[in-house]
Amino acid sequence: MNNSSINVLIVDDEISIRTSLSEFLQDFDYQVDSAESAEIALEMISAKKYNVVIVDLRLPGMSGDLLIIRSSEIDPAIKFLIHTGSVEFALSEDLVKLGMTKGNIFLKPMPDLMKICDYIDKITK
Repeated sequence: MNNSSINVLIVDDEISIRTSLSEFLQDFDYQVDSAESAEIALEMISAKKYNVVIVDLRLPGMSGDLLIIRSSEIDPAIKFLIHTGSVEFALSEDLVKLGMTKGNIFLKPMPDLMKICDYIDKITK
């Protein structure tokens, strides 16, 4: 699968993170959309097929955890990557049931965004 056929949704309430991560992934030919809240992201996931959703956990309104659970109900094929500043985050039982592991968690700030590309490539093959 080449990157131009991979649809990525970035969900983060910080515009600088959404913008920089979007631009970085677009440089590698990923098709990227972004949302500032879980509620907006759910509407987008209902309307369009995404291969990967990059989720911040601390969002206004609905949490990132709940977004992952609800998104999986809409499309069980979606893969998730958690992008969080919370060093104490532990996966809930519900997220583990969805197949998520510590490998799905990337801590902010990321000095090397290529790790996100490498991970997307690995989970979409």
